[in-house]
Amino acid sequence: MRIRFSLLLISLAVMAGCQNKKPIVAAEPVKIIFDTDLGPDYDDVGALAFLHAMADSGKAEILATLSSNKHELVVPSIEVINTYFNRPDLPLGAPKGNGASMGSSQHWADSIVAKYPHTTGSTSDAPDAVSVYRKILQGQPDASVTIITVGFLTNLGNLLKSTADENSPLTGKDLVEKKVKRLVSMAGWFPRGKEFNVYIDSTASKYVFENWPGEVIFTGFEIGKEIFTGLRLMNSPVMNSPVKDVFRISIPLSPEDRNGRMSWDETAVLIGVYGTEGFFDTKRGTILINTDGSNEWKDDPAGKHMYVIQKMPVQEITRFIEDRMMHLPVPKETVK
Repeated sequence: MRIRFSLLLISLAVMAGCQNKKPIVAAEPVKIIFDTDLGPDYDDVGALAFLHAMADSGKAEILATLSSNKHELVVPSIEVINTYFNRPDLPLGAPKGNGASMGSSQHWADSIVAKYPHTTGSTSDAPDAVSVYRKILQGQPDASVTIITVGFLTNLGNLLKSTADENSPLTGKDLVEKKVKRLVSMAGWFPRGKEFNVYIDSTASKYVFENWPGEVIFTGFEIGKEIFTGLRLMNSPVMNSPVKDVFRISIPLSPEDRNGRMSWDETAVLIGVYGTEGFFDTKRGTILINTDGSNEWKDDPAGKHMYVIQKMPVQEITRFIEDRMMHLPVPKETVK
């Protein structure tokens, strides 16, 4: 009798535990539009490789990869990397009006474009980035898209100023407010300074950060300059990788890169996919863009802007980032 009673108690306890246990629900992949100036620097290449690794792991869904740089090798270079990771059909786009055109003196872009498959001949052949933004955003659920910008703010300024078209009846600002969950921007130097992505198109930078209707998370110059990646990738045995080729070509040409390349843009992808918790602390407030392209910061607990402060030890976050930069393509049939 005691045995039966004990078994009954155990059964009731197990049933109660099952009823109270919450079901495990897999997180939905983060929907990401990636906007890059890939060309003047090559950390963008590491960031795009990181993003494809996230897509292959199911943590991200890449909606588009857009250029904010009008240099003719940028979109072909982006497409080379997308094709390498078995996503040759990702939407591409570039500015059609005014905008910066900046290449690299290290000749990595022309090297990978000459060596690896792609179909877009030049950046000017790509569709208008604003039209691509509007079409994709209109087709996504409300408050579902994360935009990661690791270059000039040209496209986003043009998007905010856009009006109703065949893609959406909404203005650009209303479309962003409705569809975009957050903007992650590798831009600025905090709490004050003058950073490349901001000052190259300072007019667009000022307009975007003063008019963006939602949350903006900044990873500043001071973060990426402490994180050196690329040596493990460069020295790896992998063959015929455009990602490796870019770092293999570029690192030896810059004495400042003897320990690896500073990893500004990779931190933006990390934040876009994983968030800041465990990696960074944050300071909330408002970025202020001066006419010369420098920035300042105003603390405000109610502000829509945040910049990140290093929390995870640099050695650990370096390993975390480079592991994902070294990701190899998965078979075509498994790519989403």
